[in-house]
Amino acid sequence: MRANDGTRTGGEILVDQLVAHGVQHVFCVPGESYLGALDAFYDRPIKLTTCRQEGGAAMMAEAVGKATGRPGIAFVTRGPGATNASHGIHIARQDSSPMILFVGQVAREMREREAFQELDYRAVFGSMTKWTTEIDDPARVPEIISRAFYTATNGRPGPVVVALPEDMLVERVTVPDAPPFEPVETWPGLADMSRLQKLLWAAKQPIVLAGGSRWSEAACASLTRFAERFALPVATSFRRSHLFNSLHDCYAGDLGIGPNPKLIARIKGADVIVLIGGRLGEMPSQSYSLIDIPGPLKTFVHVHPGAEELGRVYHPHLAINASPTAFAAALEGLQPPNDIRWRAETKTANTDYRAWTDKATPQPGGVNVGEIMVWLRENLPDDTIICSGAGNFSSWIHRFYRFRKFATHIGPCSGSMGYGVPSAVAMKRLHPDRTVVGVSGDGDFLMNGQEFATAVQHGLNFVTLIVDNGMYGTIRMHQEREYPGRIVATELKNPDFVAYARAFGGFGVAVEKTADFPKAFEAAQMSGMPALVHLKVDPNAITPMTTLEAIRTKALAGQGR
Repeated sequence: MRANDGTRTGGEILVDQLVAHGVQHVFCVPGESYLGALDAFYDRPIKLTTCRQEGGAAMMAEAVGKATGRPGIAFVTRGPGATNASHGIHIARQDSSPMILFVGQVAREMREREAFQELDYRAVFGSMTKWTTEIDDPARVPEIISRAFYTATNGRPGPVVVALPEDMLVERVTVPDAPPFEPVETWPGLADMSRLQKLLWAAKQPIVLAGGSRWSEAACASLTRFAERFALPVATSFRRSHLFNSLHDCYAGDLGIGPNPKLIARIKGADVIVLIGGRLGEMPSQSYSLIDIPGPLKTFVHVHPGAEELGRVYHPHLAINASPTAFAAALEGLQPPNDIRWRAETKTANTDYRAWTDKATPQPGGVNVGEIMVWLRENLPDDTIICSGAGNFSSWIHRFYRFRKFATHIGPCSGSMGYGVPSAVAMKRLHPDRTVVGVSGDGDFLMNGQEFATAVQHGLNFVTLIVDNGMYGTIRMHQEREYPGRIVATELKNPDFVAYARAFGGFGVAVEKTADFPKAFEAAQMSGMPALVHLKVDPNAITPMTTLEAIRTKALAGQGR
């Protein structure tokens, strides 16, 4: 409640800082430990989304950070609320996404007595965040919140946790607001760009890899123009396919789960690799097998906004400390060589990509997820946002769906399950007029399926596809490869997902044949409600390239059985 004496509570000052820094959406699970901040939202212009579990709220905030480049915001209560939220914090760390998590804390005079639900947040979150702090003095709220925004976005983006003692939130002080923050762009030097141009002029088989965060629509457009002028093949990193239009003639494919073997061979055969924005971690590097560590045997150019990442794993021949947005703008000044020797190779790379992704591979059972992805790419608007969780089902997205615009794929690079529904909630909250489609596995969905209730409560009419094969498919695949026929703990007995959707107040429909999918999907869209399409998939259909039976047979043969 606003006072007339010019003072504000710590909670009011905090929420006013969010307004000043341009925050429009906050995701929360309410708790008594931060009631002083919660009350301040009552008469301030921020849309508050009430979630059903703190992990879902944190994932929603992370998804906003991933999509916008500005910190996503979540509020959770102390103790179990904070530990539940750690799920989203870890995703933000591994995915380099800016987010700020505000956590309730016991009153200042009660600290270090193990009071009710007390945690030492610096100890709990210290290894997962860029910064974890606690606000002792409400007069310092503007300073600390400003620092939190800059810390979350600058360099390599990531999560920040701010603990809020409950008594601090109701203490009244007079303090001015901090000025609005803007992310600091790090620009490459002229010498860096000159060296890059010379390396490309001397190249015979170069390739560009685009990954990481801190991109923008303008940066993607600059990268596209650069690729066109130099006729360069461009591949995208794991779950970063939206950084380059997959219909473009320079696109060489997605470097993630089940990549095209010809793309892997092309990268290994390249004489110059330019990595922009990404870290080339375990997944895109195919378990660190693409480039020699620490000294690459080919010319390696690494562009990254975090200086600490340059040389951390790979020793680059040219290290450029720059954010992707600034670096992409600087690419406009580079001039291609008079004779582009690799032009034919770029055309071949694109031809190989199209051949790899044009038609779905045959699959056992009545539902072919690849054919469904092909139908979606041909029938959805090009600004549709696909939100995916983690599991083998996502390999069909990576291979057969074609992303054409920036920030149209929101998925966890960390491989965290339970992400599809919360991220779809967040994207529909941000873009109520755009088509949003969530894709989850059956085990994946039920890790945060309760956020379907959040979608119903807030009237968020996106469609969720559940790829149901009755098991934890990725683990079962590895199990059959390492311990063929010895099935333990990977089978699932699932609920009636259609009834589940209807019980929450949404729309549900089941699909047992691929041919029935278009009609079912259109009915889900026309319902005007949060909708669920239950895809009943043969358990043997484990990836676009193989089956469980084939994996088991090969493993048994290798064991001489």
